[in-house]
Amino acid sequence: MIIIGEKISVIAKKVREAMDARDPKPIQDLAMEQWKAGAHFIDVNIGPAEDKGEDLMKWMVEIIQEKVQAPLCLDTTNASALEAGLKVHNNEWGKALINSTSNDPERFGMLELAAKYESEIIALTVGKGGLPADSEERCGIAAEIMGRAMEFGVPLENIYLDPLILQVCTTQDQAMHSMKAIQDFQDLNDPPMKTVVGLSNISNGVPRNMRSLIDKTYLVLLMYAGLTAAIANPLDKDLVDVMKTTDLFLNKSLYADSYLDM
Repeated sequence: MIIIGEKISVIAKKVREAMDARDPKPIQDLAMEQWKAGAHFIDVNIGPAEDKGEDLMKWMVEIIQEKVQAPLCLDTTNASALEAGLKVHNNEWGKALINSTSNDPERFGMLELAAKYESEIIALTVGKGGLPADSEERCGIAAEIMGRAMEFGVPLENIYLDPLILQVCTTQDQAMHSMKAIQDFQDLNDPPMKTVVGLSNISNGVPRNMRSLIDKTYLVLLMYAGLTAAIANPLDKDLVDVMKTTDLFLNKSLYADSYLDM
């Protein structure tokens, strides 16, 4: 199970202040903590970054990879800022991951960048026509994105399909549709397509004391459906332990008394 560490986000006050002040330490510390906790990618979410986004993303990539030997998931809607980060990304530790493209024409350019820099890319199965109703609609959008990706020269093995996880407290029926999509996406190609979700989206809007339970329970269901990766909090030890234990029952790891420490 691939973990994309979610903690470095402009939404977080401490991170936003460090970005504004160009103070590397809080950002580097968060990156290091997540990497040591087992994150395979570190998400770098700078938001739209319309003002000097190129400089900000370049700085973020450089200061994080100065300390952490891990690939980064570059998260912004600003294509020029994204490219600035891709230019300086150290691929010695793995390909960068672009977050994200979709079926919205405004996001097609992200595929061009993925091809140019040979990076991986998350593909949200949504377009300008509104949210997909069920797995069938998500698969139809996924097939369109896959065809377009091949036209741009992006190998299908570099794509992570994202069914778009919605809040259980407002759209409860969509939780099952998204889980079914994870299962169905794997039938769109041979070898099966990789998949990813923003896990914490499922518990947005619920009382704080319930969020961890909802996230962990839904994660188990998604993993059983075949989920490849999750944008999640690797510092939540209970969540990581649930991940490792689920992998064990799915025969993706071998039991040993110390399996939680591996």
